[in-house]
Amino acid sequence: MKISKLHIDQFRHLENLDFDFTYQSGDRKGQPLDKICFIGQSATGKTSLLELINKDINGFLNTEIDQDGNIWVKFNNFNSNLKIHNRDDIFEYIHGVYLKNKVPYDKTQRSASWLGCLFEETESIFYFTSELLSFKNIKIFEEDSIFLIEKYKSIANRNEQAIYKQTFNEDIDEQIWIRLLDNNLKYLQNFLQFATELINSGSVLDSSSQKKVDDWKLINSNPLIDFSEKFNLILSKIQLEVDLINTKNIIPLKHKITGENIPIKNISTGTKHLLLTALPLYKLKTKESIILIDEPERSLYPDMQMDLMDYYKNLAPEAQFIVATHSPFIAASFEPDERFILYFNEEGKVAVRRGTSPIGDDPNDMLYNDFGIDYINKYGKKVYNEYLEKRRQLLFEKNEEVKQKLQNEIESIGDKYNF
Repeated sequence: MKISKLHIDQFRHLENLDFDFTYQSGDRKGQPLDKICFIGQSATGKTSLLELINKDINGFLNTEIDQDGNIWVKFNNFNSNLKIHNRDDIFEYIHGVYLKNKVPYDKTQRSASWLGCLFEETESIFYFTSELLSFKNIKIFEEDSIFLIEKYKSIANRNEQAIYKQTFNEDIDEQIWIRLLDNNLKYLQNFLQFATELINSGSVLDSSSQKKVDDWKLINSNPLIDFSEKFNLILSKIQLEVDLINTKNIIPLKHKITGENIPIKNISTGTKHLLLTALPLYKLKTKESIILIDEPERSLYPDMQMDLMDYYKNLAPEAQFIVATHSPFIAASFEPDERFILYFNEEGKVAVRRGTSPIGDDPNDMLYNDFGIDYINKYGKKVYNEYLEKRRQLLFEKNEEVKQKLQNEIESIGDKYNF
């Protein structure tokens, strides 16, 4: 499932906006974008756009249909016109009319005895808000794993249930995290039970105890291994990795070089935010899903921002990503066709244009071309004007001694500021 068209008549302060989320050239011209990036200064409505897309696509996914192919009118409650590609079918909602492959559906007042979903298979949309990192959300990763097993045993032992639609904000139900960590909790529970039996039998002092442990691990695969291989790709930039031996926490971390255990409470804000985003993307069924992320760059050093979208796409390769960002490093991970810049026009209304800087462009060029920002601040501009003035003086100076002094000053400023 991918969104390819969006028209907003009015939503909050957004009015009469059209978004064409398709490639504009090349072999994939006309096909839905794999990823979408919203750029714009504060108050242009980037977060509002994510909220609108989340709301209306959720409405679309919840739309019910009877056995005669009639739409239940209760769900005709949208703030936009949408066009969604779902495998081989195209669904549209245009001014109150539903269409599948350009054929409109009839409306009904739910008179039929059986109702199904407009989409034949359950599709997914996940929204990660900028407020994802909270004490409540991170607390579960800081708790002792034994305490978690006992506290949530009834949840951890039940069959895993798929999560198809979820907003990951600052107030997520703990049971969502438990369901995402279900396999990890089961593994730890079984391992602790095995270790207890080994100790109680006196075999822990036996020379064959290590073989028993190795045999048990062959039968009981640690689910943290696969996650660690993926999570370590981004953690390695800050000299951290998942600790596969320590069982104190549900996802323990250690220093990559020293091996020292690093408590979750001691890791940086950005790393906590990464954990809270990476785990769901790894665990959720993201095939044919849409993933919305607001400000993915939060508290991350630029070198991590540069690779972040590639990392997320690796976790959810078949999902369509839609992000809102203030970071030129994040924006540089998108093709010009995939970037949408929100700005205020001469009438003070929000307008939209596509990006121009090529993917991987210098962040300064990205700031100037797509963000519309003169990235040299007032101090740099003052020095630059002095630099230009000295070059002007050099053109008209006759005294060789003064000329040499000016030349040295010009070179010194140029080397220092890369002018």
